[in-house]
Amino acid sequence: MGNTAEKLKILPLEDLHIKARAKFGAFSGWNMPISYPVGVMKEHLHTRCFSGLFDVSHMQVIAMEGPDIDAFLSFALPLDTTTLFSGQSCYTYMLDEKAGIIDDLMITRLGKDRFIAVVNASNATVDIDEFRCRIANFNCAIRPLNHIVLLSLQGPKAAEIMCSLGFSNEKLTFMHGYEPYDGWLVTRSGYTGEDGFEIALPIDVAHAFTERLLADHRVQWAGLAARDSLRLEAGLCLHGQDITTETNPVEANLTFAIPKSLRGKAGFVGADALSKALITPPVRLRVGLKPNTHQPVRAGSMLFDENGRQIGIVTSGGFGPFFGGPVAMGYVATSCARPGVKLFTNVRGKMIIIAVHSLPFVPQRYFKG
Repeated sequence: MGNTAEKLKILPLEDLHIKARAKFGAFSGWNMPISYPVGVMKEHLHTRCFSGLFDVSHMQVIAMEGPDIDAFLSFALPLDTTTLFSGQSCYTYMLDEKAGIIDDLMITRLGKDRFIAVVNASNATVDIDEFRCRIANFNCAIRPLNHIVLLSLQGPKAAEIMCSLGFSNEKLTFMHGYEPYDGWLVTRSGYTGEDGFEIALPIDVAHAFTERLLADHRVQWAGLAARDSLRLEAGLCLHGQDITTETNPVEANLTFAIPKSLRGKAGFVGADALSKALITPPVRLRVGLKPNTHQPVRAGSMLFDENGRQIGIVTSGGFGPFFGGPVAMGYVATSCARPGVKLFTNVRGKMIIIAVHSLPFVPQRYFKG
């Protein structure tokens, strides 16, 4: 990869990926394992049927603490932290003043004045700068954690595997976590639509722990390509494609992450614009899309109605191995945002039918008790 590879950040567990003969590629400034010798299809299906192990150490973990941390987070994000008890996680996003989505992230309360946030690698610098700007009037601090490993164990066998390694998770439900050891955080969460766990742990113990996981025949490495196809089947957004500063939570169909107690109220960045968006019928909506072809439809493909008028765009597209065919997501005019509506798009010079489809494409199987 020449000089380009030398400039990329290296995962702490890169030697294990090399040992597994991973195919690497550049992603958000990191040298990331894209796939392994078994191939993306098998990695995807193994995750759905057993358990896939993802190294997501490129994502930025941020410690947040201080006497004013609740007040700060309730200002910086459309979030009511008083509803989160210790060990509870939530999905949220950072908005700009126009209610555009700067990034989506996960927040976990670890104690009265302590939180952990996990943000996307591509937006880590922007997020940290924005947090530091918004924190000026609050007595608290944020601290990026740069010497940890973040693993994601996903799939229906994940709970059994964690239990076999001594982690008590019988009472741990989706979007909850705990600190089993000093410097560790285990949350029952993930971005595949499956039951699973995200494990943040110190670098000095990460190799041994990862090798213990891989020693279980039910665990198989899965790369960035399978992570993308899994999240697409599950109807989950990818920041930079499905959500950007040009999209707001209403048109992105992400209003579930806005607490009802905050709707129509000021107090957080972007509140005024979001309030207007909540009461104004959106011009477009994010939907699932099912192409009538064996060929995947890629991001950027234009969508047309039967009269040839452009009424939308594909933002994510690929093959859904578990679904058994091509799947996509995108934005369409609100009048067309109903399952079954037939639209058209161009695939390799040929116009094909692409129908609006409900999300997710495969059932989400989070463990909620």
